[in-house]
Amino acid sequence: MSDAAADEAASISNTEDETGRTSQHSSNQSRDGQDSHLGDVAADETTSTSNNSGVGTRPTCRHPPNISYDRQRQQHPPAAPEVYDNAFKYEAHEFSLTETSPKLGGGRVASGRVIHGEKTASAYDLVEQMYFLYVRVVKARDLPAMDVTGRLAPYTEVRVGDYKWFTNYYEKEQNPVWNEVFAFSGDRLKSSVLEVLVRDNDADRDDHEFVGIVKFDISDVPLRVPPESDNPLAPQWYRIEDNTGHKASGELMLAVWFGTQADEAFPGAWHSDNASSHVDIRLLTSTVLGSKVYHAPRLWYLRVNVIEAHNLRRQESFPICLCPGNQDSVTQKIQAQNLNPLWNEDLFLVAAEPFEDHLIISVYDHVSPTKDEIIGRVPIALQSVDRRADDSMIRGRWYKLEKPVAVDQNESEREKLSSSIHLRLCLEGGYHVANESPHYNSDLRPTSKKLWRPSIGVLELGILDAVELHPMKTRVFDNNLQFGNGSRHAMIGKVRIRISSLEAGRVYTHTDIHCWLFIGVKKMGELHLAVRFSCTSFVKTLYSYSQPQMPKMHYLRPITAAQLDKLRMIALYLVKAQFSRADPPLTREVVEYMCDGNCHLWSIRRSRANFFRLATALSGVISAGKWFWEICMWKNPIMTVLAHVFFLMLVCFPQLILPTAFLCMVLSGLWNFHFRARCPPHINIKLSQLELVNLDELDEEFDTYPTSQNMERVGKRYDRLRSNASSVQALVGDMASLAERFQLLLSWRDPRATVLFVTFCIAVTFVLYVTPFTAVAALAGLIVMMPPGFRHMLPTAAFFNFFSRLPTKTDTIF
Repeated sequence: MSDAAADEAASISNTEDETGRTSQHSSNQSRDGQDSHLGDVAADETTSTSNNSGVGTRPTCRHPPNISYDRQRQQHPPAAPEVYDNAFKYEAHEFSLTETSPKLGGGRVASGRVIHGEKTASAYDLVEQMYFLYVRVVKARDLPAMDVTGRLAPYTEVRVGDYKWFTNYYEKEQNPVWNEVFAFSGDRLKSSVLEVLVRDNDADRDDHEFVGIVKFDISDVPLRVPPESDNPLAPQWYRIEDNTGHKASGELMLAVWFGTQADEAFPGAWHSDNASSHVDIRLLTSTVLGSKVYHAPRLWYLRVNVIEAHNLRRQESFPICLCPGNQDSVTQKIQAQNLNPLWNEDLFLVAAEPFEDHLIISVYDHVSPTKDEIIGRVPIALQSVDRRADDSMIRGRWYKLEKPVAVDQNESEREKLSSSIHLRLCLEGGYHVANESPHYNSDLRPTSKKLWRPSIGVLELGILDAVELHPMKTRVFDNNLQFGNGSRHAMIGKVRIRISSLEAGRVYTHTDIHCWLFIGVKKMGELHLAVRFSCTSFVKTLYSYSQPQMPKMHYLRPITAAQLDKLRMIALYLVKAQFSRADPPLTREVVEYMCDGNCHLWSIRRSRANFFRLATALSGVISAGKWFWEICMWKNPIMTVLAHVFFLMLVCFPQLILPTAFLCMVLSGLWNFHFRARCPPHINIKLSQLELVNLDELDEEFDTYPTSQNMERVGKRYDRLRSNASSVQALVGDMASLAERFQLLLSWRDPRATVLFVTFCIAVTFVLYVTPFTAVAALAGLIVMMPPGFRHMLPTAAFFNFFSRLPTKTDTIF
């Protein structure tokens, strides 16, 4: 097995030399044939961080003076990997996690624990407290008219030093209602005065007319820090003043306070440092700039059991098509013996709440190999379909088929046919509808909420900061600041943490983020995170390991792997469609990247990595075999003698075999505890086979499906694939031959070999009946471990010679 594995590794590694692309791959289409921009990374791309006007700008990032990060590491600037011999070279330190010891809201982190000091533990101790000046502009009343016509289009301007933000304006409204919140970073305030101005949006003038102003001394603004202060600050009316400081007509309802990022107003507030200088603030909305929570749609499996039909008037083949949304599913085509064909076939589809689509059942007549004629159809509202959370029986119903008519025809005009179809429909709530890759499932709960298991812990995630993130704001997965316009979001990278690999109660503070691009794996900056998993009950957490991973229905009524893969892609499409209707929308490339929608596509690099994963997993067995062979060859006499003594002890006391095996595993586990991983699993450059990848293999991995390359390049790739696949084919054939020889041993396919084996079995049976098992086991072990000097006297290779002569099914393959 080890020789075959080595040959396979050499075959996969020796790919053809081919001139790769030298230009950077600037765009990539998704594998389903639709455009999906991958994004090109420009080394000289910069982002403006300051602006003289200070309007909606992002100042140069700096840490507040009262926050210490104390990162015990060496900074390494991001750089593109060097290329040599058409392959890539990576430095180990570039792709390693770096543990830090930041000062968080609950205190400094040391050895994975938060040292609270004088502070008490709270739900916000994984991030440092950042103070913001919040201004809530609620509404105004009795504002003065600006001319004799009573025209007034009021809006407010909130200004602190160089920062200023605006509310919307309303035409001819003297009592406008805005109810908008603005947040100014506390460590960047360059003024001691907060000004809230009311202006008139006069389209005929360049300078908008001044209406009134309300001023606040920032030193007098109250401090409100949740969770110590849970109640929101009540707004109040303030009389506006004119340019001379005298009271003017009109009042403004405001609430001004200092708070932290834990404040309930933080997610929906306009943030002074959240927009780049190239974005026009007047075009922005608070829904774009505020942080948002996106709930994935609730997905159901729709099971359609097509039983039979009645009085179809045709006796040819009748496939059934089901089309909720953009899905199609077809039953088998049958040749009916009468007018009542019987199918009794289950079809699966995916439906998402809210159920706005209809399930349309169409019956077709297979007129010719190239033509199908529709006989009738029946639309069924998904809201009327029964739901179940177990395998309880669902009663079937007969549905009248309708004659196909125009879409705009009224219901009363639809002609009812005498034909009918028997269906059993249900929405399955006992399954988990997967929309992620099966390797990275983050949620395995069934659809029905009443089947959800109680929680076993709390996962806390603190996003501290990002350092040297490249590219910056214009290229990151953000809140769609480009307002559609055909712009695409470019991937920067992701952090994937398996929760089961985290110690309970430990705070992990690490930095790093990488991205897999056409230029290879590139360090895109450092994302500083703090993660902690806390068990609500340690016993329940351990008990959860004994529970099945998938819901019970996956085992009672399993769905085939081919069906699950098809349904997963449909579920991903529905999730993308749902998020695209949010405000702001999540674009298709963002959802695909988060759900690893393209991880199943072909890649010679990933295939090579999976093969070496298998070889690594079998390395322990191979090492044990080599060690036993050295014992048999007496390479180390002392070790060999100890092995003989240990073997004879186990033979004489067979009741010690199992306890000894488990004791060895206990000792191995205790020994490996010292070498346990101190950080969550992270990208492994060697395991990913990134050191052997070349430009042409990368171009093939990022190619579209179907391919967009010329036929000459595709032909070379096909030849390379055939070369590698031939080795895999030979390896699979050898393993099949090995298994077939065992199966055909007693099949009399080779009569002489079967006679010899049956005679050998008779002799062994007689010996085992008259000889104690202990003596037989001891004699067999001593013969196997016999010194090499006595081996030439015995036909040690007789069994292998006999086994290699046994027949296989290879000669029956054409």
